[in-house]
Amino acid sequence: MSTALTALRVLDEVAQLQPVGVTTIAERMQMPKSSAQRALKALEASGWIRQTGPGKGKGKGWVLTTKAIDIAQRVAADVGVREVARDILTELRDATGESVHLVIREGNEVVIIDVVETVNPTRIYIPLGTRSPLHATATGKALLAHMEEPLRSEILASGLPRLTDSTITIPPPSDAELAAIRVDGKCAVVKGELREDIGSIARPVFSRSGMVVCAISVFVPMYRFLQTKGGSARP
Repeated sequence: MSTALTALRVLDEVAQLQPVGVTTIAERMQMPKSSAQRALKALEASGWIRQTGPGKGKGKGWVLTTKAIDIAQRVAADVGVREVARDILTELRDATGESVHLVIREGNEVVIIDVVETVNPTRIYIPLGTRSPLHATATGKALLAHMEEPLRSEILASGLPRLTDSTITIPPPSDAELAAIRVDGKCAVVKGELREDIGSIARPVFSRSGMVVCAISVFVPMYRFLQTKGGSARP
């Protein structure tokens, strides 16, 4: 238990001071440098932190990995995002007549955590818990657009599977496309990139602190999507 508590305290120090070196952590926590080093190595092995580079100097030291971001998004979803968003999803479904999805990011994928189905008998059924690649979904592109640059580049360079003839893989979703979503506030639009029979349009959802915690999309059968404004032009 003592070892686990020490590791958690060290993780908290890294989060507050990153990038930070072992000497600084040992001094702040009033513990032997060897103990601080063991805790750092344990956190590195479990994927929570990484080193920005060898040696000393500005910008060197230990920093959090994206695992912390993934956990934060899951926690946000678990403490009430679904409840808060449910009325909005329902209103959007009623306004569009189409199914509406709420998603969060986990790694290189989006995961559906809530759905409000259309009453239209012709629909695209995608169940809760479905995972899809970020680069092939409107919600994924909305999240990518507002992601910090090192992480976005890492994901786009990780290898993007082609799911349909319309899936954008090489080159990956363009900087111009993502910049327009991020800077101009436009919706992310996908036509047949995940499945040929699906079109979707999405926006990210921000917390009060400005962190993107999830995204909302309208999911539409392609033949109806092409008849809408979203199917013919960027909204």
